[in-house]
Amino acid sequence: MAQVMASTLDSKIPDGPINEKWDNRKNELKLVSPNNKRKYEVIVVGTGLAGASAAASLGELGYKVKAFCFQDSPRRAHSIAAQGGINAAKNYPNDGDSVWRLFYDTVKGGDFRAREANVYRLAQTSNQIIDQCVAQGVPFAREYGGLLANRTFGGAQVSRTFYARGQTGQQLLLGAYSALMRQVDKGNVKVFPRREMLDLVVADGMARGIITRNLVTGELETFTANAVVLCTGGYGNAFYLSTNAKGCNVTAAWRCYRRGAYFANPCFTQIHPTCIPVSGDYQSKLTLMSESLRNDGRVWVPKQADDSRPPHEIPDEERDYYLERRYPSFGNMVPRDVASRAAKERCDSGFGVGDTGQSVYLDFRDAIARDGIDVIRAKYGNLFHMYEKITAENPYDVPMRIYPAVHYTMGGTWVDYNLQSTIPGLFVLGEANFSDHGANRLGASALMQGLADGYFVIPYTIGDHLASTKFDAVNEDHPACASARNDAANRISEIMAVEGQRSVDSIHRELGQILWNYCGMSRSAEGLTEAIDSIKKLREEFWTNVRVMGTGEGLNQNLEHAGRVADFLEFGELMVRDALNRNESCGGHFREEYQTAENEALRDDENFCYAAAWEFKGVDEEPVLHKEELTFDYVPLTTRSYK
Repeated sequence: MAQVMASTLDSKIPDGPINEKWDNRKNELKLVSPNNKRKYEVIVVGTGLAGASAAASLGELGYKVKAFCFQDSPRRAHSIAAQGGINAAKNYPNDGDSVWRLFYDTVKGGDFRAREANVYRLAQTSNQIIDQCVAQGVPFAREYGGLLANRTFGGAQVSRTFYARGQTGQQLLLGAYSALMRQVDKGNVKVFPRREMLDLVVADGMARGIITRNLVTGELETFTANAVVLCTGGYGNAFYLSTNAKGCNVTAAWRCYRRGAYFANPCFTQIHPTCIPVSGDYQSKLTLMSESLRNDGRVWVPKQADDSRPPHEIPDEERDYYLERRYPSFGNMVPRDVASRAAKERCDSGFGVGDTGQSVYLDFRDAIARDGIDVIRAKYGNLFHMYEKITAENPYDVPMRIYPAVHYTMGGTWVDYNLQSTIPGLFVLGEANFSDHGANRLGASALMQGLADGYFVIPYTIGDHLASTKFDAVNEDHPACASARNDAANRISEIMAVEGQRSVDSIHRELGQILWNYCGMSRSAEGLTEAIDSIKKLREEFWTNVRVMGTGEGLNQNLEHAGRVADFLEFGELMVRDALNRNESCGGHFREEYQTAENEALRDDENFCYAAAWEFKGVDEEPVLHKEELTFDYVPLTTRSYK
């Protein structure tokens, strides 16, 4: 059992009705005057949508900003890979949407494991995001009359998703990048590419800087500031195979956890239902097919088990459109966790298709017949092209084959309403924090959260910290900087000194298999207990038998990977412990022991209606669990149903 401490967490939720909380908070925050902003320095780690928008906004206000990314350009941040769209409650289609309905759908979609106040603020700011991005020139799709177009995403019965074909993330990132580079040109932001954050500098109890490794020269560098803003994405690559770019990792957030920042809900991992299936052991990642495809594609499997006929030879009466059958109100647009478990159930029962039997069909035959091939090509042409390039199958002629895969992570660094972690001065934005999605993220909400946090939340809340704090001078010679730098250097030296026989990649693959098999789409107490033991043994194997080629100085991508895998091995154990501790099923966390007779998730609101915030006590020590009790005053706790 986890060691549990009486909660000392202060979520700092403002007083007042939920629709007034954010205004009340903005009214009571302390301000930094325009002339004084230039006296403060802020570090922003990560340049995806959350990081680029935050750095641009803070630079626009007059702060001196240092922005860091491990890519060669901020434009290569993984936000570029988002496909389907971004939600906002504009109600352009006039189909009944509102800020309240977006709030309601998000709380319900997260299976009542998110903080109501944060979710409402997200819904409130959604419309401002669209206005901001349009002003930046983001080329959203438009209707014939010029109005911005919308489409539906899972978990909603309205059309509220704005999109740019299947390239929405790329276009939004280019908008944020242009705003960022404008501030670079003005001298308010300096970008440091090809740097990886290896540690957090905590001086006098506050986050005051970071230690980075220059990925080209191998040099360890120290940077100090008055506050640190972490925008480093999620930890899905702990599973090895995921839809994330290979560089995505948990290192920055994990090193902050080791310095005292609590980590919340690590077991809440999203399995996306619409991915190209695994085809062999040679694969190093998986490819996402946008959820938007389920607007026009119909998901089905043969009614007869082990039916090996080509799909065009299977007549309609012998097809099981199982999502439409099980969930008539939402059909193919059920939330991701529901669709993923349904696909797994069909495949496990012998109805899967393809050579491996581990996929289902996503069929556009009826949509093409109804709307014409040109309409479908205008909506999804680049996605269809990508699918054909990977599979050598033309989805205009044959159904896509899809299967669930690790995609997004709802867990992350614990933050309060101001997006500040348990370390004062360390703010965490976007996917790197835990705050907005609960146990399951609705599609098209990730881009919304990243931009809301960066453009419209952190510019207010960081000012309160800066105006309320007396800062002592901290430079590279400060003892806290020297200590963090030495810790980072020692960790690199320890990895290089092992000189064992196993490759980093082989250990990462094995960890991914453990996590997928025991902490993936379904979990059990027996399997999770076994997983903890296996991860501990694998971590020992890493530190006694890994072999990293090259040297610790200079360009060494094998060393980069090794450092990240070392962190995944520690993080993976925490993920499994969190899953074992949560004796219920909710959203992306499905425990086999806790399900209804219809194989749906069975929550336990009496015992587990809380955010689990874990405190680091040492690599081989039990972490301490702190509980942030969740209350639902506006969206009553009910059994989630999409039937």
